[in-house]
Amino acid sequence: MGRPRTPLLDRERITTTALRLVDETGDFSVPQIARRLGVQTGSVYHHVDGRDGIVELLRERVCAAIDPATLDRTPWDAAVEAWARSYRAAFAAHPRVIPLLMTSPVRAPRVLAQYERAVGLLLEAGFAPAGIMPLVIALENLVLGSALDLAAPETMWELTDSTPTPRLAEALAAVGDG
Repeated sequence: MGRPRTPLLDRERITTTALRLVDETGDFSVPQIARRLGVQTGSVYHHVDGRDGIVELLRERVCAAIDPATLDRTPWDAAVEAWARSYRAAFAAHPRVIPLLMTSPVRAPRVLAQYERAVGLLLEAGFAPAGIMPLVIALENLVLGSALDLAAPETMWELTDSTPTPRLAEALAAVGDG
């Protein structure tokens, strides 16, 4: 039996399937992707560079929703705010992908290009080079933490009678449901 005229598999389908798995379960494996696509695991490896390659495809997919044009705004702080909002919205759509992406280095050229643009904006605004990456990292932590919070349980603390935490219980009660 020959190959089909239309390929059963491509990087786009692999990325879409991996993202669905991450959205559903918080992770993925190459065999899971293959099963979902109805192909052999080895076939997936013909299109991607293993799990790390798929993680980078996920990064590209999610970051494609970040509007780089926000960095063209003036003044610089309005640009950074707009970029942060766009960044958060992109990751809020897929908060369960955040842990996967935050544990691997950024390699995707389009994603690196956005960071290059953001760094350029900050340099042009007068920031010292040594202060830029701490600022970008702090902004990223805030934005990604906020997006990740969307996937968190409603109640983060489950107090039981067997755990002596009266001060924590009092502080939680003082906040109420808000």
